Amino acid sequence: MDVFPDVTVGLVHGRQNAAERNEEMERFRVGETRILVATTVIEVGVDVPNATVMLVEHAERFGLSQLHQLRGRVGRGAARSHCLLVTGTSGAEWGPVARKRLEVMEQTTDGFRIAEADLELRGPGEFLGTRQSGMPDFAVAELARDQTILNEAREEAFALVNEDPELRTPENAAVRELLLHRWRGRLSLARVG
Repeated sequence: MDVFPDVTVGLVHGRQNAAERNEEMERFRVGETRILVATTVIEVGVDVPNATVMLVEHAERFGLSQLHQLRGRVGRGAARSHCLLVTGTSGAEWGPVARKRLEVMEQTTDGFRIAEADLELRGPGEFLGTRQSGMPDFAVAELARDQTILNEAREEAFALVNEDPELRTPENAAVRELLLHRWRGRLSLARVG
């Protein structure tokens, strides 16, 4: 390579078979390869204590949890490490949500804080459905903001179901009908597991 003529550079990507990827990762782990160029296939399960620098290109395209996982691939040993998040275009082109994600990554390494910010930015998705992001069908509540009242509502719901599991009593008939009407077709997803 022109930039690093005296350094061995490895390559890992998802189109390689597992044996090829493992062989390349082992070369990097033992130091035969000094620079590893990789796709996000290295996001999880790579433990190379002497890896000290990670550069993520087009960081504005990644979600918070993925950036956090990638950043976690460096800094596993005693040496000081750095994760550089490089954007591919001007900030005006990637919008306020991408900017906020990068600000969160800049401000914290706390996985819980990152998960909270991810929840605020992406939304939780559907609780009884397949959508993994976006805002749920709550009329007013916000999951991140209204945790106290949502916990109270949860306790009340469990108490109600404890007393009347099938919601068959006359005072609970309206609740039963509303649930069946609103969640018809998706209630079976709640029974998984």
